[in-house]
Amino acid sequence: MRAGRPPFDAVVLAGGRSSRLGGVPKAGLVVDGVTLLERTCAALVDARQLVVVGPEADGWRALPGSPSFVREEPAFAGPAAALVAGLRAGTGRRAPWCAVIACDMPRVAGLVDVLLAEAAADGGASLVAVDDGRAQPLAALYRSDDLAAAVDAVLAAGTADDLSIRSLLASVITRPVPVAPGTTHDVDTWADARVLGVDVP
Repeated sequence: MRAGRPPFDAVVLAGGRSSRLGGVPKAGLVVDGVTLLERTCAALVDARQLVVVGPEADGWRALPGSPSFVREEPAFAGPAAALVAGLRAGTGRRAPWCAVIACDMPRVAGLVDVLLAEAAADGGASLVAVDDGRAQPLAALYRSDDLAAAVDAVLAAGTADDLSIRSLLASVITRPVPVAPGTTHDVDTWADARVLGVDVP
């Protein structure tokens, strides 16, 4: 753990269908010789527990942070179901904070630095990155107890399958954290990939 960083766990969402990329897994896309999943795990290497929700990648044992892998059941049940699976895959005592990060943001290192610095300076509400006016719930640092309570409440009423991430987290009190424009830009299409420096096949 680097000095000044609060203790945290992390859940990385890496199991979507990548429909607009023709099914090419986003986690394996490469920027400057490094896959997006490697970049994300490297940014979260200080996490006490690092869980990737998605298929086990080639060479996953060598990933920074030595993450564990889990899948939502059924697969492709949506980001809310994936977050539930990731949160419940953790073992032992939770850290006070839990980073929830989508794996398709090439500039993730800067994002994580900002969120952890903000948590260290003001450890109040959960923190959600705001990029160019848009809140990004999958680029966030949540209070672990609040995140777990929200998940428990949703599951007590039914299932998280095909639920929106905003609905899952509606009860969590958050504070917006402005980040530099483009910090959370993600890869949804091949056009996005080109702009963000992804090696396009």
